[in-house]
Amino acid sequence: MRDEWENAHTDYTAPPRRPIPSSLAESESDWRDHLETTAPNGWLLRSNAMTEALASGRPLHLLHVTRGLDAIRASHQLHVSTGCLVGALYCSPLTSRPQGLRPHNLGAYLLRTKPSSTPMIFEVTPDAPVPPKGVDYLHLGAIHLRTYRAYQSYLTPAENDRIHRAVQAGLAVAAPFLDLALRNATGHISAAPAFVDRLAAAVAHVPFLGYLYFEVVSEYLMLHSATPETKAFAQDGELNSLLFKRLAFAAVDGMDQLFDLARFRPGHRRLVELVGGIEPALADGAAEYVRRRLSHLLAVTVLHPTQDAERVAFEGAGLGPLAVVAPGLIGQMVFREIRYLPRYPQLYHCFEKAKALEVWDFWNVEGIPTPFNGTLPKGEIGINPVYPRSAARAWTARIDGQGYLHPDDEVEADFTSHLAAWWAPPRECGTGAGGSRGEPVPGARVPTPSQRLAADGGRA
Repeated sequence: MRDEWENAHTDYTAPPRRPIPSSLAESESDWRDHLETTAPNGWLLRSNAMTEALASGRPLHLLHVTRGLDAIRASHQLHVSTGCLVGALYCSPLTSRPQGLRPHNLGAYLLRTKPSSTPMIFEVTPDAPVPPKGVDYLHLGAIHLRTYRAYQSYLTPAENDRIHRAVQAGLAVAAPFLDLALRNATGHISAAPAFVDRLAAAVAHVPFLGYLYFEVVSEYLMLHSATPETKAFAQDGELNSLLFKRLAFAAVDGMDQLFDLARFRPGHRRLVELVGGIEPALADGAAEYVRRRLSHLLAVTVLHPTQDAERVAFEGAGLGPLAVVAPGLIGQMVFREIRYLPRYPQLYHCFEKAKALEVWDFWNVEGIPTPFNGTLPKGEIGINPVYPRSAARAWTARIDGQGYLHPDDEVEADFTSHLAAWWAPPRECGTGAGGSRGEPVPGARVPTPSQRLAADGGRA
């Protein structure tokens, strides 16, 4: 269990240590070296303001936005959200300057786009330098599968049957693409335009591919962007997180209402248009980057590390054998299918709290009071609610005319191990898992402010 959580975290300041399947054309070290040395912003993987602040051991200042301030004040409690941080209060970094606290570009975006929310400042004083290990939700598949098996008895036979049939049906349709991607990962190169078109078609049947696809294109944009805006953020030690926001909103209608990456599935022509609309110079290389990078990431996120990728075939394989060979994929698919069940609101805490308890234990042992999203160090950081060796204070924030934040009224509230209420979109909208930041679905039952407490903004 501990090894699974270790493998689900990435430390960009140290050489890669995650075990991966054999026969891959490129290792994790090959990719790290490639990204750090050939991408214009690759140096920010290792040397960025957020991870340097963690390693300093000094007090950390974090921005959080909430629509539940009254409930927080009344209850004196802070609840955390799930998503990409598994079980943490979703925040973005603040940098101390003589003028005040400067928000990360992601935090500045949240302040601009959530005018009805209240900004809060959290000060976390760690007991020691914080290991810069970020949890990568793309690597949580095996943990999702193990959790499902542990709590399978909570489901009715009909619900279990529904999940199994849905996963089998999705695999049956997507298997040819999955095999194509593995062939690419092992060095058998295919044409990039056709690869992207087949990927786009497969997302509808294996929604996890939409998350993987989005993170790959986001990585490409953030690491290779050369605009004045990106260069200005880099001078502050930050990747340009506005790029992944622009990508998502341009790619999918209504993404600002429901941030659901199962709906991210542009074909080749649309991909080129999207990237070109954001940064024209990057359009021509987008498809080839997706072919190469996604193929590798698919292999290392879905296959068991003891497998030989050259010998794995999805087409014609049964669900039982695939759960052994590719637990990461089966786990990601099962995780999302559970969220379609009508009883999901009742089941949510059963499955998600189990994972939260495990990751809190991992973070506490590792000395991590402030985990971050480790797909990239792009400014998504959280607060571990049960870390026993750090102090935390909270204030509402006053924003001055230059955009700097200042503590205003102190908020007396304690972190709790409660997970804020969550909900899933209807199936026709895609799977809400792993990509929802908590924005309401039209017609969905939305939690009240007292239910949400401080969980606003949680991303997955």
